[in-house]
Amino acid sequence: MTQANQVLATIEEPKLGWELLIDEDVNDSELDVELEDAETVKTALTAARRGERGRKKPYTEDSIRIYLQEIGRIRLLRAEEEIELARKIADLLELERIRERMADRLDRYPSDAEWAEEVNMRLPEFRRRLFYGRRAKDKMVQSNLRLVVSIAKKYMNRGLSFQDLIQEGSLGLIRAAEKFDHEKGYKFSTYATWWIRQAITRAIADQSRTIRLPVHLYETISRIKKTTKLLSQEMGRKPTEEEIATRMEMTIEKLRFIAKSAQLPISLETPIGKEEDSRLGDFIEADGETPEDQVSKSLLREDLENVLDTLSPRERDVLRLRYGLDDGRMKTLEEIGQIFNVTRERIRQIEAKALRKLRHPNRNSILKEYIR
Repeated sequence: MTQANQVLATIEEPKLGWELLIDEDVNDSELDVELEDAETVKTALTAARRGERGRKKPYTEDSIRIYLQEIGRIRLLRAEEEIELARKIADLLELERIRERMADRLDRYPSDAEWAEEVNMRLPEFRRRLFYGRRAKDKMVQSNLRLVVSIAKKYMNRGLSFQDLIQEGSLGLIRAAEKFDHEKGYKFSTYATWWIRQAITRAIADQSRTIRLPVHLYETISRIKKTTKLLSQEMGRKPTEEEIATRMEMTIEKLRFIAKSAQLPISLETPIGKEEDSRLGDFIEADGETPEDQVSKSLLREDLENVLDTLSPRERDVLRLRYGLDDGRMKTLEEIGQIFNVTRERIRQIEAKALRKLRHPNRNSILKEYIR
C-alpha cells in the first residue's frame, strides 16, 4: 500500500458529507478517535517526507482500479465549501504554530490542557476546535485526490511507477492544503496543481536515476522536452538543435551538455552479442572521466561562475586565486597579497567576506544541488 493509499485509508469520509463537517453534535469519545486518526495521518506524512517508506508491497491492476473507484466516489467541493474548509485549516495551522512555540519554550510538547490554556479556551471547546480543523484538512485533501491522479497520468514512463507518482502527488496535495490562502481569490485546485506537479517532478529527479542530477537541471530537461514537442507541432517536423536553443534562449553547447546528461544509464551487466556470453562492462575501460562526470563538472563550472559574478571583482579574483579555480593551483594568502600589493591579513578579510556572501541562501541554493 502506497503512502497515498495509507493517507486515504486513515481519512474517514464524513458519512453525511459537508453536513457532518459542520455538525456541532459530536461527542467526546468520537473526538478521541478522530484526533488519533489525524495523528496517524500526520505520522504517515512525516515518515514519507523523511524517506522512511518501508518495504513496498507488489501492486496489481485490481488494487489500482479499487483505489480509483474509491476516490471517484468522493464528492467534489463547491466554492463556498472550499472557503469554509480553508478557514478551518488556517485556524488549525495557527493552533499548531502555538503548540510549536510552546514546545520550544517547555522543551517538550504541551498536553492538550496546557495547549487549551495557552489559547484561553476550555478544554472541551478547544478539542472540538482542533477536531474540526483536522477534519477540514482531511476533507480538502480527500476531495481533490482525483486531481492528483489526473496530473500523475501526464508523468508516466518517466522513471517512476504510476502508484509512486500518485503517492508523491498526494504529499504535494497535503502541502497545498496547508499553504492555501482562500483570500487571494483563486480556486484550491488551481493552487494545488502547482504543488502536486512540483512534488512529482522532484520525486522523479530524486528517485528515477542511478546518477542523481540536480533538481533544477531535471526541471530544465523537462522544459527542453516540452519545447521540442511544441516546436514539432508548430513546424510539422523535428526541430534542429539551433531552433530549440533559440526558443530556450540558451547556447547550443549548453543544450548539448544538458541533453547528454538526460541519457539514462545502461547496466554494465547488459548482455552483448548473439550468444549473450559477454557483458557490456567487459568492453569498457575503467580509467578516464565518464560523460556524466564531464557534464556535471561543466554545469558546476557554469553555475559557479554565475554565483561568483554576484561578488565584487576583487572578491571574485581573490577566491579564484585562493582556490585555484583557473589553473588548479591554490595560492597562499601571502602570494595573493603580493599580487594585489596588500597585506596577507587584508586578503584574509576579503576572502572571509566573500565566503560569507556565498553562504547566503540566495547564492548557495544552486550549488547545494551538486553536493546532496
